[in-house]
Amino acid sequence: MLRLQPPLPEQYSTASPDELERRIADAKAALGDRVFILGHHYQRDEVMRWADARGDSYRLSVLAQERPEAEYIVFCGVHFMAESADVLTDDHQQVILPDLNAGCSMADMADIDEVEQAWEELGAVIDTQRLVPITYMNSSAALKAFVGEHGGAVCTSTNARAVLDWALARGDKVLFFPDQHLGRNTGLAMGYGHEDMRLWNPRFDLGGLSEADCKDATFLLWKGHCSVHQRFRPEHIEAFRAEHPDGVVIAHPECSHEV
Repeated sequence: MLRLQPPLPEQYSTASPDELERRIADAKAALGDRVFILGHHYQRDEVMRWADARGDSYRLSVLAQERPEAEYIVFCGVHFMAESADVLTDDHQQVILPDLNAGCSMADMADIDEVEQAWEELGAVIDTQRLVPITYMNSSAALKAFVGEHGGAVCTSTNARAVLDWALARGDKVLFFPDQHLGRNTGLAMGYGHEDMRLWNPRFDLGGLSEADCKDATFLLWKGHCSVHQRFRPEHIEAFRAEHPDGVVIAHPECSHEV
């Protein structure tokens, strides 16, 4: 989705780094507690140096909620993060995203129109009263609203297993979006097998699946992924271990199961 944003005034776009630093420092000093700057872990050092708090997207949104005295929440992150902060903060607070088109490729792989269409198509072949939709935190506010309206929930990478346990105690199967890998890795860790999972491709009718697939699957995994985590491959780990036999490998659940 393209979000129209006027270009920065020339006084900012042509300013030197020293001039920008002075302007930022002066603005922070003048606003004091009225402004609260959030820096996501992915930001560069020159941005993070001005952050009043740093962390992952959900934690930062909670921290914003805990600062009611801040009239302006500047979220140095991507669009869905600023939306989440806006949902949690009070009406008198303004959440500012410096770049409206700062996006997440994974979040953009599932939009509300596609998900609503998938739900309608599934409703023609299975009982959606027994289907629980789960969206990852890394998704739009529209998708978070959708799962709420249909008896589902939002999960983070940390609590995905607890949320899926909750969902499967309420229904027979889950529709998990937008990241297939988080859903697959969590389901496998819970003791389910690959045979319990089907990949839903929104580009095809009925997700590219048969009616039998939809009925048999416990996990309907949306065909989405993080373009950055997707770049890690098993051979990278093999090379690291060959060079550092005592090294420790840590993988985020957005990585493929092979990784």
